[in-house]
Amino acid sequence: MNITQTLRLFIITVSLCTSSLINASDVKVPFGIRHYDIGAAQNFTLDDIDGEKFELSKSKGRWIFLHFWASWCGPCREEMPAIQKLADEMKDKNFQVVMINTAEDEDTIFEFLGAIDVDLNSLMDVDGLVTEAWKPRGLPTSFLINPKGKVKYQAIGGREWGKPEYINFLKQLSNVSK
Repeated sequence: MNITQTLRLFIITVSLCTSSLINASDVKVPFGIRHYDIGAAQNFTLDDIDGEKFELSKSKGRWIFLHFWASWCGPCREEMPAIQKLADEMKDKNFQVVMINTAEDEDTIFEFLGAIDVDLNSLMDVDGLVTEAWKPRGLPTSFLINPKGKVKYQAIGGREWGKPEYINFLKQLSNVSK
């Protein structure tokens, strides 16, 4: 390898390394999402609608989109197809969508998700205690938790999560160093 090839390889390597070192604070936050740096995400364990246990602390290492919703909530209904699009767009990224239904039973959740034709699994907070501990200021509310398990962002109310500005924001977050 001659000096020119070596120099090109070095520049490419440095470029790739530094591009992966962007911080979450370098990412432009779209309308409706606010910085919400409150520290460590409160752990919980809930069953999903298939009876499988989910523990939040075991999801460290990726960005978590933690979404609180209920079937009786109009904005929750409206944004479900957009969350499905978001989940589809982010499936190959360092990102996980975690849905928590607030205080409804399995049949209600299953019927609702089937009626709106989305393929999203949901955790069941049947007694509402996890929702109470997380204190969303209304439904729907979404939290973004970084790979180290720290809450970094919050969105209160429905969002068009499938729009490019939200998808691009979340894709950039899935590539940040912290």
